[in-house]
Amino acid sequence: MKKVGLMMFLMTLIYGCSTPKTTENLPLYEILKQDEHEGAAFQFYEIVTEKKEFKMILNDIDLKKMVKQEDILKANFIILNMGQKSSGGYYFTIENAEETNENIILTIKENAPKGMATSVMTNPMCVIKINSKKNIIIK
Repeated sequence: MKKVGLMMFLMTLIYGCSTPKTTENLPLYEILKQDEHEGAAFQFYEIVTEKKEFKMILNDIDLKKMVKQEDILKANFIILNMGQKSSGGYYFTIENAEETNENIILTIKENAPKGMATSVMTNPMCVIKINSKKNIIIK
């Protein structure tokens, strides 16, 4: 009887004092890629939410190192294209990111070059991972 009591005490001690496994706290968004030359010649953005759309991200040489096929089940992606610019130095920043009960609201800014910039035509683009499946609103 003492052995059973000792075993029960040890099991309670082991399982009762163990730390619970925590889920990974991911940031609301991650900028995966910014490039001056890989964007489109016209300005647009696309929100990628489905597996069939996600294939184009998985086929990108740089992005396929950072994402997995199962990421589309837990995240959405945004592809931003600034269109053709007359010089280098243009880039995107996220001014604000807010999560509500139903939406992710992003305020995105297109930034011009500061100071000297290359005198070559560029097509700036950006790929953002949103670690949520909520509806995305871009301002």
